[in-house]
Amino acid sequence: MTATPLTQRAVARFWAPLAITWLFMAVEGPFLAAVIARLPEPTHNLAAYGVAFAIAILVEAPVIMMMSASTALVDSWRTFRRLRVFAHGLNAGITAIMLLVLVPPVYRFLTGSLLGLDQVVARLTYVSLWLLIPWPAAIGYRRFYQGLLIRAGLTRRVAYGTAVRLAGMGATALVLTAITKMAGAWIGAASLSAGVCAEALASRLMAAGPRRALKRGHRPEEALPPVPTYTQIGSFYAPLAMTMVLTMAASPMVTFFMGGAKHPLESLAVLPVVNSLVFIFRTPGVSFQEAAIALLGRGWHNLRPVLRFSLMLAATTMTGLTILVWTPLAGVWFRRVAGLSPELMAFALTSVRILVLMPALGALQAIQRAILIDVRKTRPVTGATVTELVGITAVLMVTVRLLGMTGATAAALAILLGRLAGNIYLLPPCLSACRSGVRASITGTG
Repeated sequence: MTATPLTQRAVARFWAPLAITWLFMAVEGPFLAAVIARLPEPTHNLAAYGVAFAIAILVEAPVIMMMSASTALVDSWRTFRRLRVFAHGLNAGITAIMLLVLVPPVYRFLTGSLLGLDQVVARLTYVSLWLLIPWPAAIGYRRFYQGLLIRAGLTRRVAYGTAVRLAGMGATALVLTAITKMAGAWIGAASLSAGVCAEALASRLMAAGPRRALKRGHRPEEALPPVPTYTQIGSFYAPLAMTMVLTMAASPMVTFFMGGAKHPLESLAVLPVVNSLVFIFRTPGVSFQEAAIALLGRGWHNLRPVLRFSLMLAATTMTGLTILVWTPLAGVWFRRVAGLSPELMAFALTSVRILVLMPALGALQAIQRAILIDVRKTRPVTGATVTELVGITAVLMVTVRLLGMTGATAAALAILLGRLAGNIYLLPPCLSACRSGVRASITGTG
């Protein structure tokens, strides 16, 4: 039987709620940065919020790919239960790591000896991290259930959950700003934790239907295909977890180099604003990863329309960011929306103009990862991230240590070139995976 061709409209309908989800998350950064920028001592608080967020993201990294794993693996009640136990173990582990970071001697080494933070920024960051304690495990919990929703085709519910997150985060920020005199960095951290906890609960409730469907479909043991063991799940997931750890290590590493760069405080202050803006335009491509995994999992005859849609995302998002940062709209964004001073805007504008290619490179990375995850070849994903991290480090060493460039400019150049190196690394294994997947689809073995 000939498979029904997958239209671009069908791809768009499946992906759109996921894109909205990521867009909601992308709005968090600019919103909270704008709130912090309008409170007392904005430079120190923006810097502290950026450092705390970078550390929390690094701790959270091992669970970020849980949504991809859940989308790709959960095909039965037994697999669901096994992966759920695996996810709970990961969540407990990263919470323990978060607490370890806050042990005073460890924290002093991290922020003093390693990062060289200003004492005011270090104090603000410490309390911010305490407020972010629930963040990593809540992220892992909700991503596990979001993967279940995506596999069931209920992508709209993922968007609903993130709307709950955004509402909880925004309400917390506005209430704390109105009724307390908390530091801006602390308000940002508390708001993030409140929002993601609300989203985790909403995701669990909305996944009740797919969960019941899996349980109803449970049949006697002998009638079921083999369920992956914890060792097999670990072998599949470990490269994905390591990939995100290395990816998130880039942010603290960049922060480390900022301490020895030209204009370090200004660079630390504008990087969260720049990264938040670029992330908004990266979200359409990034959000396509789980959609592509789910669509390819239905048959490799979907490869061509999935690739076509990915290229369209790359072109349109890059064009959008370019128009924003190379026209007078840049002043509207950085001055009126982000609330930056003219001095900080100058640092931000130089950096973001270097990063206009990032949305396209992010979309390419998403489809490359989706292809490899679908065929269960996750090791090259880690190899590409190692390549990216090495590239970032090398560029920062040259631009900061040898050329004495402004920190924010050096960071943007390093991030761009590192990502490009990672994309190039993934090309050969992706081409090989595509050939294997298409052959299996034609012969009926995959």
